[in-house]
Amino acid sequence: MKLVSIETIPGQEFEALDVVKGTVVYSKNFGRDFMAGMKTLVGGEIVGYTEMLNEARAIATKRMVDAAEGLGADAVVGLRYASSSVMQGAAEVVAYGTAVKFK
Repeated sequence: MKLVSIETIPGQEFEALDVVKGTVVYSKNFGRDFMAGMKTLVGGEIVGYTEMLNEARAIATKRMVDAAEGLGADAVVGLRYASSSVMQGAAEVVAYGTAVKFK
């Protein structure tokens, strides 16, 4: 499955099938939360949270790809990610784009 953030694929004609998305709400565990709290005292990257969000993006992307494959798509164009905090300690990550079929 080809995934691109641009709206076209150079040299490739396709028809749009539908908007597809994948969503996950991911929470941090106590160990990550504790270490993140300690890191805020000295500053710098909070690696545990970075890893958590990378894992959440991977899950959301997989779910979006599964939805596109269910439509018989060859690619997803206009891929975007969005995230938001849904409660303290949990973030929602959404991957979305347009599923397309090559001509």
